[in-house]
Amino acid sequence: MMQPQEQSATSAPLDFFAGIGRRAFNFIGELGAVTIFFLHGLFLIFSLPFQFKKIVQHIYFIGVKSVLIISLIGLFTGMVLGLQGYYSLVKFGSEGLLGAAVALSLIRELGPVLAALMIIGRAGSSIAAEIGIMRISEQIDALDTMDINPVRYLISPRIAASIIVFPLLTAFFDVIGIVGGYLTGVVMLQINSGIFMNSIYSSVEWADVSEGFIKSFVFAAIVSTICCYEGYFTHMRPGGFGARGVSLATTSAVVISCVLVLIADYVLTSFLM
Repeated sequence: MMQPQEQSATSAPLDFFAGIGRRAFNFIGELGAVTIFFLHGLFLIFSLPFQFKKIVQHIYFIGVKSVLIISLIGLFTGMVLGLQGYYSLVKFGSEGLLGAAVALSLIRELGPVLAALMIIGRAGSSIAAEIGIMRISEQIDALDTMDINPVRYLISPRIAASIIVFPLLTAFFDVIGIVGGYLTGVVMLQINSGIFMNSIYSSVEWADVSEGFIKSFVFAAIVSTICCYEGYFTHMRPGGFGARGVSLATTSAVVISCVLVLIADYVLTSFLM
């Protein structure tokens, strides 16, 4: 017969692997729930009657109100790229390629990623908090009582608006970033403007632009779904209910969205290169 010490020594590894198994199953279940939530919201975008007014409202909130922060971050990102790129390229006598280096860095990588991260911080957190407050104040339950589909009313317009807005803000970020690189390279460091612009024209191809747009569409789906999902199921969080639950849901939405954007960027870059 096994002694208590022997039983505890035997059960410790089993408990460890059992914990890993539970977390893996929970992760798979959560991933499936988020996927179903997104597909449900995406399908209801096209259900009648169309919600043009609400989609336009969310386009204004997510897109137009993010233009200022996108402009500032894009401008200074381009200026930093121009400054760092110049002092790296001048060592090899290739400072004429500064325009191409700035444009390709922005269009293929930094533009979609940084634009998505800025939108998460400004609009994504607000989306999660707003829907979370609606959940704990029973407004979502009231929609159910009135036979209004809360996913169609709350989630679908936000997903549609994000899919429209993210590529536009990404393109705007890229343009402002290139302007910032131009200011640094041409105005400050005295690179010939014709050489700077010609290197962009000769190096940037449609494949580079399309890669940035594909990433922005994927990031839009990720950010809108995660932020809406975390707010919508605030009441099911184990960490707390009420104001604490909303704060935890908002924090979780921002952190998970940022991490998934970076992971998706790596995966998409691997496939699109």
